[in-house]
Amino acid sequence: MAKQRRAPKKAISRKKKRIAARVPGRAPAQPAQEPAAQPAASPPRLEAAPSPREVDHQDAVNVYERGLKSLQQRNYQRAAEIFRSVLESYPEEKELHERVRLYLNVCERATTPVDSTPKNFDERVYAATLAMNTGAYRDALSHLQAALRERPDHDHAHYMLAAVYTSLRSFPEALSQLQRAIELNPDNRTQAAQDPDFDALRDHTRFRALVGVARRLMPR
Repeated sequence: MAKQRRAPKKAISRKKKRIAARVPGRAPAQPAQEPAAQPAASPPRLEAAPSPREVDHQDAVNVYERGLKSLQQRNYQRAAEIFRSVLESYPEEKELHERVRLYLNVCERATTPVDSTPKNFDERVYAATLAMNTGAYRDALSHLQAALRERPDHDHAHYMLAAVYTSLRSFPEALSQLQRAIELNPDNRTQAAQDPDFDALRDHTRFRALVGVARRLMPR
């Protein structure tokens, strides 16, 4: 009886591998693919550097805003210094200069002492009236004397001066001024007869002579 020959082991092994590759329901293995190349990232876009003119403008605005802050805090002296620096350091900022000058004027008015010295006749008489109402008779005297140097024939100024001298107990001067006021305007006679500012003079013979026909109107 003839012997059967065995197939070489290597051949059987290759056959099994081919059969395994054709197992129903299993998709054949796909060859590995290399990953797609990613597009290169674009470099970041660089912003254009501001021009020197733009830098100067922003600096000027920053200084201007510091001045506004000082103004709002009522630090007028400091605000004025800052506003002047804008005018001097940024001559090209013409539009900004208009606003700066406006606020600079506000600061200068706030830091300038108010001169309350009367400048003319009417202001002196008004100042004398205020002084008399507050009992500052020496100040009233000074204002009225200055007013009469400007207009020596103003009857009302003489009348007021007579009242001031009466309050200061300077009766001879008071009577002289009252006499002049009556000479310039006889209506002052009736006014003086009833005016309580002259109560201290009512017992003086000269005062009674000055008021004359108005004596009957004098308070008793």
